Amino acid sequence: MVSKLFQRFLHSQTSGGITLIFCTIFSLIVANSMFAESYQHMWHIDLFGHSLAHWVNDGLMAIFFFLIGLELKREMMIGELSSLKKAILPIFAAIGGMLVPAGIFAALNYGTDTINGFGIPMATDIAFAIAVITMLGKRVPMSLKIFLTALAVIDDLGAILVIALFYPNPELPFDITQFGLAMGILAGLFALNKFKVKSIIPYIIGGIAVWWFMLHSGIHATIAGVLVAFTIPFEKDQTKSLCAKVEHALHLPVAFLILPIFALANTAITIDGDGFSHFSFPLAAGIFLGLVVGKPIGVTLASFIAVKLGLCELPTAVNFKRVFGAGLLAGIGFTMSIFVSMLAFSDPQYVNEAKLMILVASVTAALLGFFYLKMTLTKRQDFSD
Repeated sequence: MVSKLFQRFLHSQTSGGITLIFCTIFSLIVANSMFAESYQHMWHIDLFGHSLAHWVNDGLMAIFFFLIGLELKREMMIGELSSLKKAILPIFAAIGGMLVPAGIFAALNYGTDTINGFGIPMATDIAFAIAVITMLGKRVPMSLKIFLTALAVIDDLGAILVIALFYPNPELPFDITQFGLAMGILAGLFALNKFKVKSIIPYIIGGIAVWWFMLHSGIHATIAGVLVAFTIPFEKDQTKSLCAKVEHALHLPVAFLILPIFALANTAITIDGDGFSHFSFPLAAGIFLGLVVGKPIGVTLASFIAVKLGLCELPTAVNFKRVFGAGLLAGIGFTMSIFVSMLAFSDPQYVNEAKLMILVASVTAALLGFFYLKMTLTKRQDFSD
């Protein structure tokens, strides 16, 4: 039986994805209207030494990553990642869905100054992907929704590791002292967990301190959100679990406040009269082909290998045709892809080009995934294939 927490998660992600779509459309319209200059200026207003956009990307998004960490922990404790047998398929699918897109991008951008964007097509936007698959209604097996969710959560973990390893804070060199302080406080939070401290207050205070020192260590501050999430006490009885309570409390504000604000701040892209003619071909092609082509191929191929090697089995009511459909929806990069693009490039022109192509590729992947699954799911399937 699917847990109530997962059902609530599914609902919030679906509604949040729809909200993101409207915020993105609004941001694009305003950025290409007579109000464009004022709108852009608003996000660059100085607030305590940093722009408003900076606080959104380094501050609010740390809360988003904190929620991802809580979701990952829940899946590892009682969900689809709680046993090796359950986890093998989505892990293989996620790895394939990261390596193939990154490989396509790297092959097209090798030897250019855009090669650092290899991490852009590796990401999956959970909210958008779940929103699209939910629009297909009851014809979608719950097992396919769970597979896509587990795949996206692991994908997010992969993106977090890529950010930590390959995309340090571009404004600061690595500071071992600040990093050591962050790790020391984090160890203290794990100790609180060990001693079964269940008050959220010390975790909030310690979490903010970890975020602050991580912010000044040269490693991107949002990583602190994921690490702190793993210190929150977890119990199998979800009514008593602090981890479950915090996750439930954060679902709505993240889905309907933090991610929409992120979209408003980072999708204000001005599209000039030349359209796509001035684009850097390797960059645009790498992102588009990585997300739209690389994702479904990587997800399906890796899943096929895992099953044929006897490491796992396909879930009930799921076959490789449906895995391919889930892979198409995994090509909706959006939030995480945009986030990585801002870390990958210092040139604003490349950032804007990457963002616009991420939007184009994500919409394409969403439409292809929706219509492919609609066509596939209306037919009676032989699940032995």
